[in-house]
Parts: sequence; structure tokens; C-alpha cells
Amino acid sequence: MNIFLTIIASILLLALLIHEKKKAGKVRLIAKTALSTLFVLVAFRQTPSIPTYSHYLIIGLLFCLGGDVCLALPGENIFKAGLLAFLLGHVFYVISFTFLLPVSEWLLGGAIPFWIFSFLIFLWLRPHLKSLLVPVVFYILVITLMTSGAWAVFSKSFLPLWGRVFILAGALFFYLSDVFVARNKFIKDNFLNRLIGLPLYYLGQFLLAFSVGIL
Repeated sequence: MNIFLTIIASILLLALLIHEKKKAGKVRLIAKTALSTLFVLVAFRQTPSIPTYSHYLIIGLLFCLGGDVCLALPGENIFKAGLLAFLLGHVFYVISFTFLLPVSEWLLGGAIPFWIFSFLIFLWLRPHLKSLLVPVVFYILVITLMTSGAWAVFSKSFLPLWGRVFILAGALFFYLSDVFVARNKFIKDNFLNRLIGLPLYYLGQFLLAFSVGIL
């Protein structure tokens, strides 16, 4: 069944990219909603080995589903709603990681590059943020904390290797995809951002969804 869902997800992603290129709003919204619903379904279908982790992660996935729907719609206010939904999604990812490794164990030198990179991203975006300066700063802080937590789980916990790999890779792909979302929103709106960012985003989300069953 997981192979079947992966095939369906690949087809939906291809359809989404084609209609992103065509800027076909209605079809793009349908394809994106279906694809994002699928990563939630994948998480629900797993047999959780750590229920508290899976519960909070799935809540995070649901918020991201809501964020995806918002970003597929036009308008500044709906973009802000999407930003808030993704922010809450990351908050619940952070909470889910605390059930795999206590926050007190997250202070690792290996996470420093994430914070440096995030600071550089902020400097890059800052001249273009205008009224969104504070929300974007807060978002950058939370997503960087989420990525740092994933790194801590990978490097310090004693959970099964592939589960830790899926969590770290999922968080990193999500993080990188948001760089392209930011570039598209604040720097230059072009299809290349979506061509790179969307596959990274969905790969990250599906890896996190599958991690529920392999920890």
C-alpha cells in the first residue's frame, strides 16, 4: 500500500508542477490539496511505535495541509494565514521531537550551521519584508528550532537509524523548500522556485509522515 501511495503522490506532484507552470489556479488548488491530504493519510496509516510523537506530528501535518491550501489561493491576507498555519505546523513538529529527545539535549554544536544559515537568509530577505518583517522573523526562528531538534534526534537519540534519517532529511527538505517559497514571495516570482521547492517540500513531508511507523 505504501508503494501505491508513493506512486499516486508522484503523479499528483507532476500534475501540480504542470499546472503551476500553466498558472491554472483551480487545477493547481485541487492537485495541491489532494497531494497534501495524502501525506496526512500516510501518517495515519502507519502503526506508531511512539504514539505521543505520532499524535503531535500528525497535528503538525494537518496545519501544513491548511497552509498548503492557503498558499494555493491568491491574496496577501490568505498568504499570512498560510504563514501562520505553517508556523503552527513547525511548533507541533518541535513538540513531537521533544518526545524523542528532551529539549535539554538539543544544545549541540552541529546545529550552529542551521542558525548561521537562517541569519544569512534573514539578511537576504530583510529589505523585502516590509509589514511581514516580524512574522517572518518569528517563522525563521521556529523552523530553525525545528531543524535543530531534528538534528538532535538524529545525532543523540538511540532510536532506529532509518527513523532518525527520515526525521532529519524530512526537516532539512522542508527547511530548504521554504527558502524557495521565500525567494518566490519576496525576491523573484518564477516557476524555478516551485520546480525546486515543491518536490523538496513534499519529499520532506512524506519522510516525516513515514517516520511515524519506523521509529
